Formats: sequence, structure tokens, C-alpha cells
Amino acid sequence: MELSSEDLLRLNVLLANDIEAIRIDEQSMTLYGLARGNEARVPLNPNCRPEKYLRLVREMLSSHVLGSPGGYPVFLQRWTRMGQAREARLDKLLLLGEPEAVTAVAGASGLSDDLARRAWWAQPTSDIARRMLDKPAVVQGKMGKELADYLAEHLPFESDPMLVIATIRLILQPGLIDAEPRDRIFRLGTHRNAYHIGFLEALPDELPDPLPVRDDHANYRDTLTALATAGNTLAALLAKLLDSPGQTFLAVSETQLQHPIDKYTVAKLMDIIGNYFKPALGAQGTAGEISAATARAEKRMATAGNKAAVLLDAVPELREEIAAMLTLAHTGEALVTPIIAASTASGTLLRRKLEPVLEPLLQQYAVLRKTAHAPSGSRAARRMPGK
Repeated sequence: MELSSEDLLRLNVLLANDIEAIRIDEQSMTLYGLARGNEARVPLNPNCRPEKYLRLVREMLSSHVLGSPGGYPVFLQRWTRMGQAREARLDKLLLLGEPEAVTAVAGASGLSDDLARRAWWAQPTSDIARRMLDKPAVVQGKMGKELADYLAEHLPFESDPMLVIATIRLILQPGLIDAEPRDRIFRLGTHRNAYHIGFLEALPDELPDPLPVRDDHANYRDTLTALATAGNTLAALLAKLLDSPGQTFLAVSETQLQHPIDKYTVAKLMDIIGNYFKPALGAQGTAGEISAATARAEKRMATAGNKAAVLLDAVPELREEIAAMLTLAHTGEALVTPIIAASTASGTLLRRKLEPVLEPLLQQYAVLRKTAHAPSGSRAARRMPGK
């Protein structure tokens, strides 16, 4: 079986030009070609079943572009075995009319801004946009803002919380979206927690609607600044936690801890919090249990000469805050893994299962925010609105 003579002629004429990318609309049986910003249209006239005819079309494209009718899978195997060294051949993949080939180009480390333009024309989907916005060349190029605007516009239609978090992290990269749409998306997080988790990952110290400094911040600012200038990283982190950026991060992340979505987003949130407090971890590894984290914090403060002890000597009134900071440095997915690995719960039920871990963490939050923490079983906690 061969292509109809009419289609064969049209496709050969199309491929004789400087085609940058090809896409096939399988529903309308139409092939499109991109050439110097213009779009060529070739209606297909199948002489057999549509599925078989489309395979013949792609074999013809593969033979012309790659010299093999095997198409994208065979070429990809060779390309991968070569260690993806021949990045210059990425453009060939965009001429196969294969969605998977476009996906491979979008995820390639050698993706350029111009290749991103062609790939976006060939397959303008949220998945392709996310893959391409993971590349610095695209973020810094002409395509970055266009892709970010598309993802921001389609964000309300994204139902997977993890994809929401990934999307927000990508579009909040510097220079992609303006302050007004950024703040609007943040406000929507009041009703969709995954939005705020994305902000916590992307802009931990630049969250919209910042809170004021802690009321005693001025009492310790100069002392902590002097220690931080001398190289005490714990003092620098504590100063930030008492300041507006830290208080805002604590407030937003505390709400997410109180209202978990599902086990995947909980694991992500725990890692985000751990990364924020990472400067307080030092050279030690993270503890696997919250009780061990608390014990390690006490031991560090009691060990003379280290940064924790020096900080405690300088601001003994902040002993509880220092202990809380050192404890929260051990936050991470590992703390909740034994619980979430054995559960499919979400929402309120998941919150109850996670109480043995979340309650001690929220107590540390209360210390750093200088608020009264209401245990989950108390009346105050039961009055907290669900998300």
C-alpha cells in the first residue's frame, strides 16, 4: 500500500522547502508545515483505513528526514545510545509529525529558544510548555513569557495538585509574569492550597501580601546582624525568621500543614519547609523522627563553641526560637514517609493520620510566630475552616 499520488506529490513539494516543523491533525486528516513563520496546509486523501494511512505518511516523512522508514522510535534509540551528543539533529525530530518526538525535543537539554518556538507550534500543550520552561535558554529567550502566559491562563483548568505546583514554580521564574497576575494567582490559593505550595517553592522570601516583622524583631536585629556578618548562618536564618519574609513564609506554610491535600503534596511541602530551614541543619543528616530532631537541637545548643551555642549565648531570650529553628531543619519527606506510604487518605482524614508528626512541627511554628498553637483536638482547632 502506498500514499495516494496526489498526497505524495504535495508532500514532496512541501518537504522541498525549508520546513521547520510538521504537525498532523488526525481528526481532520490534515498535515501542516511551518516554513519561515508561514503555515502550509496539506489535506490528506487516504486510500485505506485512516490509522494505516497516517502510519504510511509518517514512514514517508521519516524516510525523507532520517533516511529510514522506521520513524521516531528507531531514530531515538540511536540518538540516545550516542549520549544525545548530536544536539544539532533535534530539529529533525520536529519534521516527523510524531507527538512523542516533539515531547523528546521539549525535554532535551540542548533545547534552544528557536527550537522551542518550532516545538510550540507543533504541539502547544501545557505538558510541552512545562518541559520547555525547565530550560534556562527558553526562560531567557523570546518564548519564555509566551509559554508562561499560556500556563497562567490555563492554570484554573489543571486538576492535578502536583502539576499545579510544578506549573507555578515554572511561571514564577524571574521575568516571566508581571506582578498583577502573580498576585491574582496567589489570592486564588485561598481556595486551592496547591497554588500556595507552588509559591512557597518558587518565592519563599518574596511571597505576596507580606506580614509585618515579629513585634520583638527590633530588640534582636542588631545582635543577629552582627553575628550573621561574622559568618554565623544560624543567626542569619533566625533574623530572617523574625523579619517579614520569614513570618510570611511561616504563616503560609503553617496553613498548608493544617490543611493537607494528599500524600504527594504533603511530601512536597515537607521538603519545601526543610529546604527553607536547611541553613540550620549544618553538616548533620536529617533525623528520621521528630523526637530525634528535637533531641539533636538540644544537644547542639549544649555543645560549647558551635554556632548554635554562640547564638544562644548572644540572645538567651530566644532559646525556644533557636531550638524550634534547629528542629524544623530536619523537616522533610522522610518524617512522613512511614505514614503516607501505608495510606491513601486525603484531606481531613490524612490530617488525623499525620498528627503525630504535624503537631510537634506546628508547636515549633507557634514558637517562631509567637502565637498560641491550638492542638488538633481542641475547640479552637475544630473551628478552623477547612480548605
